[in-house]
Amino acid sequence: MKKILIISCHFPPSNLAGIHRGRLFAQHLNRFGWEPIVLTVNEKYYEEPPDLNILKLLPPDLRVEKVNAFKLSKARMIGDLGLRAFFQLYSKAVKLVKQEKIDFLFIIIPSFYTALLGRLVHWRTGVPYGIDYMDPWVHKFPGSEKKFSRAWWSTKLASILEPFAVKRAKLITGVAEGYYQGVADRYPHLKKTSVFGAMPVGGEKEDHFKVSKLSLEPYLFKKNPGKIQMVYAGTMWPPALPVINAVFQSISENPASFKDVEFHFIGTYVSANDPQGYMKPIAEKWGIWQKQIFEYPNRIPYMDALIHLEASSGIFIFGSVQPHYTPSKVYQAVLSAKPIMSVLHSASSAVGIIRNSGAGVVLDFNGEEDVKKIRSEFANKFAEYVVLLRNWNPANVKHSMLEQYSAEKVTEQLAKVLEQAYEKAV
Repeated sequence: MKKILIISCHFPPSNLAGIHRGRLFAQHLNRFGWEPIVLTVNEKYYEEPPDLNILKLLPPDLRVEKVNAFKLSKARMIGDLGLRAFFQLYSKAVKLVKQEKIDFLFIIIPSFYTALLGRLVHWRTGVPYGIDYMDPWVHKFPGSEKKFSRAWWSTKLASILEPFAVKRAKLITGVAEGYYQGVADRYPHLKKTSVFGAMPVGGEKEDHFKVSKLSLEPYLFKKNPGKIQMVYAGTMWPPALPVINAVFQSISENPASFKDVEFHFIGTYVSANDPQGYMKPIAEKWGIWQKQIFEYPNRIPYMDALIHLEASSGIFIFGSVQPHYTPSKVYQAVLSAKPIMSVLHSASSAVGIIRNSGAGVVLDFNGEEDVKKIRSEFANKFAEYVVLLRNWNPANVKHSMLEQYSAEKVTEQLAKVLEQAYEKAV
């Protein structure tokens, strides 16, 4: 087997959504000729509380190396964990590459600063490296139009650091092609020297099997047979705000259609713990807060989130006005055996997945100029969804169409591009 060192700042027992990318790759890579070693930061330096239950999902033989980090200052001058642990990660990575004869270095971002480790460790050891984009690095951060603001500096810094980080990369991957397409366009030499590959965050059947063995109960809402209780579990991001606004407006304008419906939004804020949510002010504007709309912005442990999905009537998924966004929650929603109600950009691959597999109902739209379609059609689409819900049989879902989004199949895709990148490097 070839050896791969995966650098992921956050890893179980972190409760951040991004940890599943590295966890699932590490869980399955050895089936495809790669022995993984994970390099991460000790959880005592995380800002978020640990999720000890998630440790039960890790393979018992998975090797995880941890480094310390500089503590978070009270003023939070340097909050990014990748920056606080940068030198420790670099030192440990060099040591592991030399001692373990690592064949490939694979860095999952964010933290974006860790992408720089690939170039630096390559300089020191010669090991080929790749970068996996879970989020675009160079883009307009919200508020970046205001000169010298924090968002403005983040945008400028990204445009300076990214070309250095990717220059010698042999592999560029992402959860969707749109997440790294800008990289290929900005640095055309990579099209000749590097391999590109897109693979979504896969769903893991074993997670649902193991969660059923735990004595967990939903605690954010009580199961009510007289209500249709929809659950969205995951972060919220600004490009999706026009979508949510249109959905909430439709709910407000069609009270009879949503009289017995509740939408529960869980873990919507981008930071680990924050009392403020995105949904509340929009729902208050349309007069549906604590009627149809309920929000719990703080993140909850992953296993707890699965319990709430399984306690729901159905799963709600929404995309953004950006065409490259592809929800990674689709396969996980199908594994919960609940029907999906979704509002997605027409260019999202999830549209075809949900429709063709029979996993749920889709209301699609063509970008920000077409958001008004959501307002006018959401109530009718939801009525269609209620019919599906009343006649729901998860056995009717064409799981074969979704199997390509399983964690194992997604990791197989990664292994194929890893082999291609490795061959380019040797």
